[in-house]
Amino acid sequence: MDIQQNEDIRSRIRTIPDFPKPGIFFRDITTLLLDPEGLRLTIEKMAAQVDGKVDLVAGVEARGFVFGAALAVQLGTGVLLIRKDGKLPGATIAEDYALEYGTDRIAIHADALVPGARVLLVDDLIATGGTARAAVRLLRKAGAEVVQASFVVDLPDLGGADALRSDGIAVTSLVAFEGH
Repeated sequence: MDIQQNEDIRSRIRTIPDFPKPGIFFRDITTLLLDPEGLRLTIEKMAAQVDGKVDLVAGVEARGFVFGAALAVQLGTGVLLIRKDGKLPGATIAEDYALEYGTDRIAIHADALVPGARVLLVDDLIATGGTARAAVRLLRKAGAEVVQASFVVDLPDLGGADALRSDGIAVTSLVAFEGH
């Protein structure tokens, strides 16, 4: 799917300049989520980009939960939650990743998937790829085969989608925006 043809999605995403700091153009998907037709189109188009069968959709906290759950319903799969460490009640496995200033940690339940499960990773936006790459490492550590990563928005200038591709992950998105 040519991401340049998704003006119906792009037009529903608000850009907020200088947030959270000067020089940043924040791509706000809340306006897309508020629009029932836009949300429906987004999920349908994301589902159409899925290549082959998947067993689970893994959504990254927090906006990835919204798209991941809706996409899992569309695809007839379960949804696996990738959460900030300390937010899940059972036994977990976790993965650290670097932030601009420091590190963070994400986790899944240790029994969240059967080894060999084909997993689609979903989030709202791919920027530098730090969280998404950590999610891939975490899912692989649990024995999953991460077959694809799907995003609503790609910020290609930040290189995250290319970094995921270098990790052997097929990456799709609906729209791309230049800059940060």
